[in-house]
Amino acid sequence: MKTGVILLNMGGPDSVEAIQPFLENLFSDPEILRFPLSSLLQKPLARFISKKRAVKVAPLYEAMGGESPQCRITAEQVRLLGEELGDNYRVVVAMRYWNPRADAAVREVKEWGAERLVVLPLYPHYSRATTGTSLTDLEASLKAAGLSSLPRVTVTSWEDFPPYVEALAETLKETLKEGEGTTILFSAHGLPERLIKEGDPYLEQIERTVAAVMEHFSGVPHRLSFQSRTGPVKWLEPYTDEMIKTLAGEGVEELTVLAVSFVSDHIETLQEIDVEYRDLALEAGIKSFRRAPALNVRPTFIGALAKRVEAAVAEF
Repeated sequence: MKTGVILLNMGGPDSVEAIQPFLENLFSDPEILRFPLSSLLQKPLARFISKKRAVKVAPLYEAMGGESPQCRITAEQVRLLGEELGDNYRVVVAMRYWNPRADAAVREVKEWGAERLVVLPLYPHYSRATTGTSLTDLEASLKAAGLSSLPRVTVTSWEDFPPYVEALAETLKETLKEGEGTTILFSAHGLPERLIKEGDPYLEQIERTVAAVMEHFSGVPHRLSFQSRTGPVKWLEPYTDEMIKTLAGEGVEELTVLAVSFVSDHIETLQEIDVEYRDLALEAGIKSFRRAPALNVRPTFIGALAKRVEAAVAEF
């Protein structure tokens, strides 16, 4: 049976010129930016914020080659996963805020003749601001294409799926030096705290991933923190920048960071962690600062994705 596999991801600008419209799409999403009268004011406010922020982040994207590396890496993940699964599968990606969008992904699996669908978010941890809004977007595209009734299995989260945990542990093992007295800092993308208070399972699932990974590193001290906060609202704490200063104050000299909620490199890993947080750590007195490699296209991670798709297929 022909199985279409639709991966979900955030997307990123594929050129410097795309930064502002990408950000405008992002801030136009009510799950990302919500406030009183947002139904009336969100579009103009999103345009205003995106224009200001585009000027600020453009040099960061230029330092990464003029685009988000997530674009290239996700395309390669799609290709390799397709090879791993075989000819009876067609793997596509639906980006939420930039190309290729959900309409294009749905059109491709429809033209291929998919008889059933597996939907797999590249967000291992569920939040309505990530997986939730992507699923809403995809559902609209499926309905428009007349595919709403196609048999479908949707994976909403896979935070403690053993092959995924093994892939994360592998990246840490490659980074840690044998016998080294390091501290592991798990840095997850932050969320507005109100989402957790409203029942979002993201924090609980992040903690579950951390616990599963740490089963491979008994006795190694570790902490969890949250990065990439924006705006005036309260976000999940502790913040990664503040945690780094706290650890330095406690006398930690060796710090290894694992970006736990990210499955590919992008601005938050290559700039925020590798540049901003590294500089902060060294200035605070930490002598060795390293980041475990992102999962990207490592074979164990592609294998984990394939196993998760196969587990979903078994549910039909």
